[in-house]
Amino acid sequence: MDVLLKVLKQLRLPPELQPLKKELKKVLKEKHSVKVYSAEDEELIAKIKAETIRLNKNNVTRTQAYYDYYQECPEIHWSFLAHMVSRNAGWNMTDLRGEFLSRILNGEEQKAFFAFLERGNWLIFQDAYPQLLLYREWKRTRKNRFHLLADFHVSAFMEVVWNHYLQSKDVGILTHGLIINEQNYIQSRVMNNAVFQKNVVDTLEFKLQDYLAFNHILFPYMQDGNVSLKGDTVHQFQHVEARIRFGKKLYQILFSTEKNQVKQWAAANQHTGSRKDYWSHLFSDIQDKVPGSAYTAKLQGCHLKNASSRLYSPQLLAVWDTFDHEPAQAEEWCKDWRILYLLKEEEAAGDGRIEADYCRSLEGLELAALAKKVISVFT
Repeated sequence: MDVLLKVLKQLRLPPELQPLKKELKKVLKEKHSVKVYSAEDEELIAKIKAETIRLNKNNVTRTQAYYDYYQECPEIHWSFLAHMVSRNAGWNMTDLRGEFLSRILNGEEQKAFFAFLERGNWLIFQDAYPQLLLYREWKRTRKNRFHLLADFHVSAFMEVVWNHYLQSKDVGILTHGLIINEQNYIQSRVMNNAVFQKNVVDTLEFKLQDYLAFNHILFPYMQDGNVSLKGDTVHQFQHVEARIRFGKKLYQILFSTEKNQVKQWAAANQHTGSRKDYWSHLFSDIQDKVPGSAYTAKLQGCHLKNASSRLYSPQLLAVWDTFDHEPAQAEEWCKDWRILYLLKEEEAAGDGRIEADYCRSLEGLELAALAKKVISVFT
């Protein structure tokens, strides 16, 4: 992020964002001042905290919460983006116990990768959902309560962005703001966490994501009665700048011409964590072989060879117990107002075609499973 800020310093802030510069400087300066809340505010804070905790139980509950919120507040595009990305997080979690990765990673590695994915998913929800609930409260009362974000340890950056949205109704800036916030929020708490660095980020398997292309985000959608896929692939996942650019591209892809078809698919398919949710012809949530038995090649592209059984992709709640999280560290990630430049910066999204790459990644994983160890494929 330091490198990114050096680049941003050379740019000129668009006129429409100049008011945010003044406000962000002010809010950051007042961040540590003592806040005095009314009894009504205290009651609302307690209510929001309780609802957030209740819905942040696991990936299934938080993914559904994002969807339900979008049904109630469809003007908040980020909630649907979060729903679809959270579905992908759940699929990645169950992949660890599925057909391929259960053969590639040992039990301790599977647990470490799950903790990494779950922690990020949990952290983003506990930071973002109170923001969404404060907006819902504004819709109900038309009373701005975003000064209460400080009590949830949400960045001062988001107080400024939400206040701007209430006045401008610029959903693009709001969505970009939430993307920038969430990725900076997890950088120190997950990506730079010493335990995750040692057990996940610095491991060979994590670095081989780019080679296996096992870092896709998929958006299933209905087309001519069948489920097709759009999406994109993130590279250099450990870098916050790369994830911000990726999030913006996903937003453009999701809210492109197929948006209604993705909504149609999401409405008809409840999230279970199994990849059977979108491709039941290829995946099954029931394992038809004894765990640990020898694997024989099944795939030809994204189709099964004759008489091959479907790939095992379990439901999340069948293979992972509820995870007990440590409280999130309370720290302000926003140190420089120049981060505001990213609110208007657009990314070239492309057409979102991903099925061919995704099918190749499945074939790569199958090769790795056949070889028993990923390293034997690439050395």
